[in-house]
Amino acid sequence: MSTGPEGGLTGWALDVMDTLGGPGAGLLVAAENLFPPLPSEVFLPLAGFAASRGGISLFSAIFFTTLGSVVGALMLYWLGAKLGRERLRALVERIPLLDVSDVDRTEDWFDKHGGKAVFLGRMLPIFRSLISIPAGLNRMPLAKFVALTTAGSLLWNSGFVLAGYLLGQSWHLIEGYASIFEKVVLGVVVLAVVWFVIKRVAGRRDRPRTR
Repeated sequence: MSTGPEGGLTGWALDVMDTLGGPGAGLLVAAENLFPPLPSEVFLPLAGFAASRGGISLFSAIFFTTLGSVVGALMLYWLGAKLGRERLRALVERIPLLDVSDVDRTEDWFDKHGGKAVFLGRMLPIFRSLISIPAGLNRMPLAKFVALTTAGSLLWNSGFVLAGYLLGQSWHLIEGYASIFEKVVLGVVVLAVVWFVIKRVAGRRDRPRTR
């Protein structure tokens, strides 16, 4: 009988955790924050599975995966802070269908809802990485950013790690449900982008032409 995942991404990830312990789980989650195609919905329950078979402790799995989330988020926060408003505006001016006014509206929205966005964004695929960049751009106080990121990550990571711990060798069942959730989020994002493009193109066609 198999004692766990063999080969592929999951086998490699489990080897990392077995070799490095809790810090290995944190390293994987930090990498997922920087490269969203890497699946935290696999790494997190897999960390719980590693804890269930004694490779690492449950506390270590939750602590280091949350630390990895915060470290990855801080790197993207730093990227946003380094980019800055002026560089962002210059970049937006070169992108078709975008206006500098979009940046201003986004900044206004973030000023009002940034705290909730950072906290809740930690629980959404793609957004858990992207939300850190506007936080850096808008210079959200670092202590506030770290506190909200830690709280959101701790809640999200704990749920997946505990599920993997309780399910043991059946941890992979979580992946199916997480995949459905991820596809729903991606679908909503695609629809929002399509709606934005259609609205922006229609709006520019309706503008009176200047001679």
